[in-house]
Amino acid sequence: MSPTLTSSTTLPRRRRGIRRLSVRRLAAWVLASAKDRYGASAFVFSFAALHAVLWTVILINLKAAQDIHMDVAEAFAWGQKFQLGYGKHPPLAGWVAGIWFKMFPVTDWATYLLAMTTVSAGLVICWLIATRVVDYRRAFLVVVMLAIYPIFNFKGFKYNPDLLQLVTLPLLVLAYLDAFQKRTAVSGVWLGLAGALALMTKYWVLTMIGAVGLAALIHPERREFLRAPAPWVAMVVAVVAMIPHLLWLKDVDFVPLTYAGDVYGHVTRAQCARLVLGYIEHNLGLLVLPVLIAALALAGISLRGPRATLARLWSSTASTGVNGTQALNVWIIQIIVAVGPPLGALIFNVYMKTDWGISLFFLVPLALVCLPSLRVPGVALLRIAAIWLVLTLATLAASPAIAVHEISDDPRLAFSYGARSQLARELTGLWHNRFFTRWSVVAGTTEVGEPMTFYSPDHPAPLTPGEIWSSGLTSLDEARRLGFIGVCDTTDNRLPECEAWMAANGKDAEQVAITTQRFFKGHAGPAVTWKVYIVPPAK
Repeated sequence: MSPTLTSSTTLPRRRRGIRRLSVRRLAAWVLASAKDRYGASAFVFSFAALHAVLWTVILINLKAAQDIHMDVAEAFAWGQKFQLGYGKHPPLAGWVAGIWFKMFPVTDWATYLLAMTTVSAGLVICWLIATRVVDYRRAFLVVVMLAIYPIFNFKGFKYNPDLLQLVTLPLLVLAYLDAFQKRTAVSGVWLGLAGALALMTKYWVLTMIGAVGLAALIHPERREFLRAPAPWVAMVVAVVAMIPHLLWLKDVDFVPLTYAGDVYGHVTRAQCARLVLGYIEHNLGLLVLPVLIAALALAGISLRGPRATLARLWSSTASTGVNGTQALNVWIIQIIVAVGPPLGALIFNVYMKTDWGISLFFLVPLALVCLPSLRVPGVALLRIAAIWLVLTLATLAASPAIAVHEISDDPRLAFSYGARSQLARELTGLWHNRFFTRWSVVAGTTEVGEPMTFYSPDHPAPLTPGEIWSSGLTSLDEARRLGFIGVCDTTDNRLPECEAWMAANGKDAEQVAITTQRFFKGHAGPAVTWKVYIVPPAK
């Protein structure tokens, strides 16, 4: 055999050997990290940070042709004035936004970083939950499944009270599992504080608080737990911690409850049934991806057939890597929050939003992974981490093209592509040129007013015409004293009501029509005409 032939065949073998060695080293490192307590924690923290950074960049690219969502702008507006409540919701989401934008500039990218920081913090807390139920190997599998779950990536693009629950509700579950295990007064204090923190996010968390309470009453070890100081201390601490907010609720005549009743309490039985069905389909659909990918990572590619694969992954003997007592708590809580809300909506005829499921299914991966008969081979961790990385990098590479495709596919969507940021800059200039003072108040619907608050460098306080559940950031009297700019969207079906309010409260207003249009990568968004009412400050 010639020397040339020998060298040409030997070189690829060496390269293949190097590749195999590199893959094996990587796999060994991942497995070692998953077994060691400190190594696993460091690995998960690094993974969560990487997830936040990569998905922030993806969202910046995906949303480059759009302004931020009105929910994000609303949270920013709340954060401009720290209160004990903001009309529709408790205050925590506003407080977090207020603190965040004291550290970061008021820009679109900072809102996406806030959203991804929120979900990544949720990943870390879910890791801490999992380590109390399963071994580190299974816990890491849970974290990566959650990172693939769309709620923790592209569906989590908008920071609002729903998304913040992905931090406060896992904290609540973590505190409960800790209290159930230790049963001390100190653990009860932490549980009470976690419950109060969750309630300060959104009243919807009562579903999870109720599930935790029922788990404590259903669990076979309930007598031991209820005889301990932890649950009773928790209840006292939660009530005491909530007293300032409860006093605020009384002062505003329980406006948030009025909001919930007015907005979500008027549907027919048929509408309710359709909404519940849509809620179930939507949230089950979101769970399919991480569950299927985890199954693929566990099974791998096998030539032995499904029966042999199942035998390798499923054992008749319970795994020592599962804490059965805490696993039962997880199963009970997840079943209750999965079944209870849609069932309650049907019984009480309540409007059911799909977004209400955002915070209720983060325990599903853990509930599956902590099945005692399931076996988790070490190579499955490498597989699922590789799948997450490939999916994330592929989405990152495709994100600029996706943004262009979306605006070119339907550029007439005024809600998505209306240039509200452009309008905010123009209105700020109009006010400064006329009055040489800061623009203090903007009057308009939430879809219009809150984006003006975010995008104008003056950050005017929003005033929503005719809204009885006012945020409390400003008032009509203050608007008349300081002057305001009213904005009506001509594409909104509420235009007649907006015009009537402006006519009644802006009689001396200067009326201007402004048309804005966004252009992105050679594609034009919708041209939207805004009716603007400039009311001067009182003399």
